[in-house]
Amino acid sequence: MQRWVTPFLLLAALSASLSAAREPLTPGEGRFDNAPGPVSQWFRVAGKPSSIPIITLHGGPGQGSQTFQASVGPLIEQFATVVYYDQRGSGHSQRPSDPDLYSIPILVSDIDVLRDHLGADRVILLGHSFGSILALEYAAKHPDRVAGLILTGAVPDMPAAMKALCDRLLREDPPAYARAIAAAGDGECQPFAAYDDARRKQWIEEAMFPNPATARQVEQWDNAEGLGNSGEMGNALWSKGLLQYHFEQPDRLTMPVLFIDGALDQQTAEEPQQRLAAKLANGAFVSYPRAGHFPFVDEPARFARDVRSFMEQSGGGDR
Repeated sequence: MQRWVTPFLLLAALSASLSAAREPLTPGEGRFDNAPGPVSQWFRVAGKPSSIPIITLHGGPGQGSQTFQASVGPLIEQFATVVYYDQRGSGHSQRPSDPDLYSIPILVSDIDVLRDHLGADRVILLGHSFGSILALEYAAKHPDRVAGLILTGAVPDMPAAMKALCDRLLREDPPAYARAIAAAGDGECQPFAAYDDARRKQWIEEAMFPNPATARQVEQWDNAEGLGNSGEMGNALWSKGLLQYHFEQPDRLTMPVLFIDGALDQQTAEEPQQRLAAKLANGAFVSYPRAGHFPFVDEPARFARDVRSFMEQSGGGDR
């Protein structure tokens, strides 16, 4: 079985970068407000006391933390403090309809308000899919406040991810590829315009989930308690150019960064993650051969072990 071996420099840097939270966090639910709005946002603290809390940043945009909490979360809680966080417009948090209340800078500001509200000098960010963008941007803006990044299903280069989807269309369904080209109207390819709503949902699920049963399970978790994605956040961000996002500040990421990729994930592209990891002073990349876009759902035990290695070998584990 393939195992991740942390490079020596990665361990040394993470050991040097970790510092204790001011006080152990108290388990339970809480809320905080942040402008613009202000928007009320929900979080839950769980797990064992650890030197550095892990804040989860879910995908979507607008998915909520439900799948983190139901899948790998309880395993990580056995050795770390986990903060499940619903971004504005998601999960238990307030869901404003005003698109002006959503942007990447606003969402990055929300994370810093949460960190300060928790009383944590530094945190580890665990970002999935869209959440990886927020983790990257927060770490680049506040490198002194981030002890480490764990990025899974990451999208540091959205145009490259879109190109991979278009290449898949060309291979698998040339008529659909032609529709995607025609929809763009400029000779480019708009992959999400290749199918109508029902077929598009199926096509995206096929890209993300090697096992259809996993798709059904994630959908059930996401929609538990009526918390499914309402679309306000995603619609606002798509309209503001999210599909053109490209991470531009690798030199700012001085902390250790671990990419955990699913080799069967066709929704994001592996190469941009590998390229970014190679540019970083303390970057590492590992691929799970049997996993898709949700490696922490496909292989939760292995994912938790790798998170624990990232912490324990560096001094950031149990208090």
